[in-house]
Amino acid sequence: MRHTLPIVPQFYVTAPQPCPYLDGRMERKLFTALQGDQAERLNDALSKQGFRRSQNVLYRPSCTECSACYSARIRVADFTPSKSQKRALRRNADLRREATSPWATEEQFALFRRYLDSRHSDGGMADMDVLEFAAMIEETPIRSRLVEYSADPEPGERRRKLTAVCLTDILDDGVSMVYSFYEPARISDSLGTFVILDHVEIAREAGLPYVYLGYWVPGSRKMGYKANFGALEVYIGGRWQPIGDPDDYSSDTHPLSVDPIAEQVAKISLPDTRPTRG
Repeated sequence: MRHTLPIVPQFYVTAPQPCPYLDGRMERKLFTALQGDQAERLNDALSKQGFRRSQNVLYRPSCTECSACYSARIRVADFTPSKSQKRALRRNADLRREATSPWATEEQFALFRRYLDSRHSDGGMADMDVLEFAAMIEETPIRSRLVEYSADPEPGERRRKLTAVCLTDILDDGVSMVYSFYEPARISDSLGTFVILDHVEIAREAGLPYVYLGYWVPGSRKMGYKANFGALEVYIGGRWQPIGDPDDYSSDTHPLSVDPIAEQVAKISLPDTRPTRG
């Protein structure tokens, strides 16, 4: 008789490379493969512990002397938009939402290139080609959706114009905004804020308690905006807690700010992958 043992995820650490958020820092990530029949359960479990998905990989920052990246999520039931966020909703009232399967198109890639060239021309994704873009969108072993926002047709045109896109994972306790991009010509409309606000509504409509935003990094121009959202929680010391005053957080380095890798892995709670008996 053959016995199949449950496959325990293996965790690895990337080599240090320049940090994309804080100048002069080196980043390192703890990661594991996301594959097999238990992919959704693993993604659900690790997302609750500060991990993020990128294609078929789950990762979490694990820098040697820096702990400035905080996984952030919005408590949907307690969220109320601010005055400026209500203005963003009104400015984008013309947009129509459509959720589709994660399938890349030329129109999406054209919008993605305009967004990168305008907003992140020096970032790590600046050289991404259409095949790499398609892989980012389509390589997902879990339940994902591509949420598209389109505007009314321009004068003389018949088709609605793709204006914003968000690759979104559906978790057992919320929606996770994996990556979003939008029309840079409408920068004054606060499209990035609008897409987050609409995902709060998506989660509310689905009865899901959280919207996962990725990492909030105090002191980072690129990632600091997430603290502007109410009912925000951050993952610290193995638990989620209200963010409190964002000014109380520091991005200073310290040699004891991060546990050794072995201790980090030992503290990760994994889902039960044993087969259930009928």
